Amino acid sequence: MVLFPRKSFAIDSIKAGESINGSNQILVSAQQKFVLGIFNPKDSIFHYLGIWYMNIPQTVVWVTNRDNLLLNSSVILAFKGGNLVLQNEREGIIWSSISSEFVKVPVAQLLDNGNLVIRESGSENYVWQSFDYPSDTLLPGMKLGWDSKTGMKWKLTSWKSLNDPSSGDFTFGMDPDGLPQFETRRGNITTYRDGPWFGSRFSRSSFFSEVEITSPQFDYNAEGAFFSYESVNNLTVIYALNAQGYFQELYWKDDANDWFSLNELPGDGCDDYGHCGNFGICTFSFIPLCDCVHGHRPKSPDDWGKHNWSGGCVIRDNRTCKNGEGFKRISNVKLPDSSWDLVNVNPSIHDCEAACLSNCSCLAYGIMELPTGGNGCITWFKKLVDIRIFPDYGQDIYVRLAASELVVIADPSESGICFFWPLSVLRAEGLDDTESCKKRYVHPNKRIFFIYMIDPDIIVCFLSPNLVEPGNEVEAQEGDVESPLYDFTKIETATNYFSFSNKIGEGGFGPVYKGMLPCGQEIAVKRLAEGSSQGQTELRNEVLLISKLQHRNLVKLLGFCIHQQETLLVYEYMPNKSLDYFLFDDKKRSLLGWKKRLDIIIGIARGLLYLHRDSRLIIIHRDLKVSNILLDNEMNPKITDFGMARMFGEDQAMTQTERVVGTYGYMSPKYVVDGYFSMKSDIFSFGVILLEIVSGKKNRGFFHPDHQLNLLGHAWKLWDEDNALELMDETLKDQFQNSEAQRCIQVGLLCVQENPNERPAMWSVLTMLESENMVLSQPKQPGFYTERMIFKTHKLPVETSCSSNQVTITQLDGR
Repeated sequence: MVLFPRKSFAIDSIKAGESINGSNQILVSAQQKFVLGIFNPKDSIFHYLGIWYMNIPQTVVWVTNRDNLLLNSSVILAFKGGNLVLQNEREGIIWSSISSEFVKVPVAQLLDNGNLVIRESGSENYVWQSFDYPSDTLLPGMKLGWDSKTGMKWKLTSWKSLNDPSSGDFTFGMDPDGLPQFETRRGNITTYRDGPWFGSRFSRSSFFSEVEITSPQFDYNAEGAFFSYESVNNLTVIYALNAQGYFQELYWKDDANDWFSLNELPGDGCDDYGHCGNFGICTFSFIPLCDCVHGHRPKSPDDWGKHNWSGGCVIRDNRTCKNGEGFKRISNVKLPDSSWDLVNVNPSIHDCEAACLSNCSCLAYGIMELPTGGNGCITWFKKLVDIRIFPDYGQDIYVRLAASELVVIADPSESGICFFWPLSVLRAEGLDDTESCKKRYVHPNKRIFFIYMIDPDIIVCFLSPNLVEPGNEVEAQEGDVESPLYDFTKIETATNYFSFSNKIGEGGFGPVYKGMLPCGQEIAVKRLAEGSSQGQTELRNEVLLISKLQHRNLVKLLGFCIHQQETLLVYEYMPNKSLDYFLFDDKKRSLLGWKKRLDIIIGIARGLLYLHRDSRLIIIHRDLKVSNILLDNEMNPKITDFGMARMFGEDQAMTQTERVVGTYGYMSPKYVVDGYFSMKSDIFSFGVILLEIVSGKKNRGFFHPDHQLNLLGHAWKLWDEDNALELMDETLKDQFQNSEAQRCIQVGLLCVQENPNERPAMWSVLTMLESENMVLSQPKQPGFYTERMIFKTHKLPVETSCSSNQVTITQLDGR
């Protein structure tokens, strides 16, 4: 029968006894969103049955006969024995749906989500669907993962090339062996691996997290695991695996009439699978990229010197079986490859450590805090590969090391570690004003010796291990100098043993916990990350710098604690958390009115001016960002996290480092590219923060439907078009004076100018913010003013058969 008469509209389904002639007929979904038909790629002699968008210059999202090639379009799509079958002109079967469920009156229907389904007439239950057999594209509602009950495995397979839809070299799916983790494979070789699912999220990044344009879902149980998503706000968003093996998040822009990449994996050098080899750890913001896990050394130092890290690392002391060994915590990492894991979600933290110690083959363990409560234990065997630092989205792993590696030392030639602390602080601060807090605790396994004074305000102390027996804590006597050392047991108790419920944040160097001392004083405890060899360096740096700085807009460091592999910093507690907690939350952002935001901006500026000019030391912070701005009970801002800060001499203008550290989105161009930093680097970061505060948007990850600029570029574009006030957060409507808001935006743009010499000094920034009469110069183009077009889809003209109905099909373009 003729399915599509010349003057009839296309329909979305066919029944048993009906067919589609591939030469001139198609299916069109009810709301004309998707089309099913035969297409022919440009410069190809082959034809394919596929599904593509109706009203977008067509992108092929599904192909049936990818590897069963057709030389022409003379085919018929019809039912045969309850299955949908594609037959050539000699009635040879090119492709067939496969369903074990018998259907008396089958119906095939193309839905408006792009899913081709087969069901019993009158029933809504699918016996087969194209969503179960993905090609290279993941549409909203499709799954990636597996179901052991049905035997389904959902993964993407790339096209061979831009013009060849046959199965390519790359697949992207979820590894069912061990913890669920996404991975890209080229044949049997893994080229990229996402971090494993770890209780409540993936141990890697925010790629599959909820954002402004998508709403993700992940289900994991004994029968399987799968990821799916829905697009929001009527936006057209898809995930696709291209022929080069990049997994991309693509957004359709109507005005540009093209797809644009919002994100892609792999994203940097650390994303290459096993980039640093076995027991190696990768940190993209550091130079060089690779380091060895604590207690390990490069297997081939010569290769590492040439930046060939694939050989990995080997353990320094292999006495890790029944020799008093223990574990070193490495924080904020993408957990190692979980393909070899033994997973147990029942034991407690103590049981997990004991289980690993009882097996000499166990290399490391991890603790899962499950959403339903309780803990899970993961132990690693054979190797620890593909670890990288992720400051905002990583987790902790505990690596097994010999007893010799668990002694905290600063210098191999010494038997202890030196700390610096202002004498005035030691005398005046103590722990609290109440008697119960006026104690000096020396850890049972440490003894403290005061050696000499560097200057009138700095004292050097030497900690020598194993000289004080357990239980011999020393209580301060009348007139003694109070030491800012905290007893580890007290901090454990204060934080409820570092419980998840006490965790209030996570920064670049580790998680932060709220605590309550016996005297009632609230504290915040930073548990330093111990990846590679950076922890002790940053501890000394922070203790040295922040203890010498006294300003109302700088957070106060109360003391520290060293306990075996644990390194803790104790701060005054900020009840309102960090600025990003409010600023980037759609509901909480409205609590920051314009006056309060302006006060926060000026408070940060005053704190930064103190660092740059008014303190005895000139300090470059190097990691200034909204998450490092804490808010006290009156919402006053306090700058924190001085682990990466550096001192400058009075006549020093700029210096260079081989170790570029900080947070992308806040670092200045000259620092990122060449490693040069100065006060103007901090001013660039301040400008980013200012623009984020007034707009309520993040610079990195900023999304706008009309362009692919970051927040700085968007602000500059609006300024250049004389529409700067469009940048203002919509929740601030009618709260600000236009001139005041315009001034803030102008100051922010002056601070982020590409040329550091053109950025104002901090004293000038503060004057501009506080003065209504000062004439401001016009800003120039900001740093990183580029369209973030990592990838654009290329048009793939194809020949397509037109239907004999009134639906118009334009040239078909696939990726």
